[in-house]
Amino acid sequence: MSDSDIDDSSAPLIEHLAELRTRIIRAALAFIVAMVICFAVAGQILDFLLIPIEKTMRSLGNPNPVMQYTAPQEYFFTLIRISMVGGLALAFPVIAYQLWRFVAPGLYRNEKNAFLPFLIASPVLFLMGAAFAQFVVVPLAMTFFLGFADLPSFVGALVTSGGDVATATKDTGIDIVFNGKVNESLDITLKMIVAFGLCFQLPVLLTLMGKAGLASAHGLRSTRKYAVVGILTVAALVTPPDVTTQLILFTVVYGLYEISIFLVARVEKKRTEELRAAGVLDEDEDLFSEFDDED
Repeated sequence: MSDSDIDDSSAPLIEHLAELRTRIIRAALAFIVAMVICFAVAGQILDFLLIPIEKTMRSLGNPNPVMQYTAPQEYFFTLIRISMVGGLALAFPVIAYQLWRFVAPGLYRNEKNAFLPFLIASPVLFLMGAAFAQFVVVPLAMTFFLGFADLPSFVGALVTSGGDVATATKDTGIDIVFNGKVNESLDITLKMIVAFGLCFQLPVLLTLMGKAGLASAHGLRSTRKYAVVGILTVAALVTPPDVTTQLILFTVVYGLYEISIFLVARVEKKRTEELRAAGVLDEDEDLFSEFDDED
C-alpha cells in the first residue's frame, strides 16, 4: 500500500472523528445549559418530587410535614443531583438530535425511516414511565413504609384523644415518628423514576432488535418463563422491599414484554410482505414460519 493510499483512507476517519467531537461538544453544552436552568428551579422540582411523601405524612395525621438535612452541604448537593437528572432529561432531545445527525449520513433511506420513530418514542416512553412512578408507584411505596410505622401511633392517638391528634398525649411509652432526610427520601423517588423510565424502554429495545434480526417473536414467546424470572429479579432489586411495588413493576414490565412480542411480530410480517413484493419470497412462503414450527 502506498503512502497516498494510506492518506486517502485516513482522511475519512479524521473527518468522522472531527464530526463526532463537534456533536459531543454540542450535546455537552446542551446538557450544561439545561442543568443550569434546572438548578435555577431545583427547589420547586424538589417540592414536586416530594409531593407523594408530603401527602402520605398529612394523611397519617401530620399537619406540618418537615424534611431535614444533617450536613451543611447536603441540601446543596441534593439540588445538584436534581439538576443533573433534570438537565439530562431536558437536554435529551438535543442530545438525541446530535446522535441522529452523526449516524444519519451512514444510513439508507429505509433505515432512516425505521430508526427515526424509535428516536422519538424513546423519550416519550421514558416520560410515561417516570410519570407512572411519580404518581402511582412512589405514593404506594410511601404509604406502605410510613404507614407501617406511624399508623399504630396515629390510631392510638385517636383513641386516647377522642379524635384530636394534635393534643394527644401519653403518660408512658415512646412515639415512633418519622424525621425524614431530604437526600434519603429523594433517593427512593429518583430510583423509582429512573427504574420505571428505563423499563418502559423495553418495547423500543426489543423492536429494534427485531428489525436488526437479533430477536424474533417466536424467540420471545419461547423465553417467557425466563423473562418472568428476570423481571421478578429486577423488580426485587430496583424497588423498595414491599410486595405491592414489586408486583406493580412486574405487571407493567411483563405487559411491556407482551407488547414487544406483538411489535416484533408486526415487524416480521412487514418484512415478509416486502420480500414478497420484491419477488424474493413466493406468496405462500413465510420468512419466519420455520421458527413457528419448532417446539
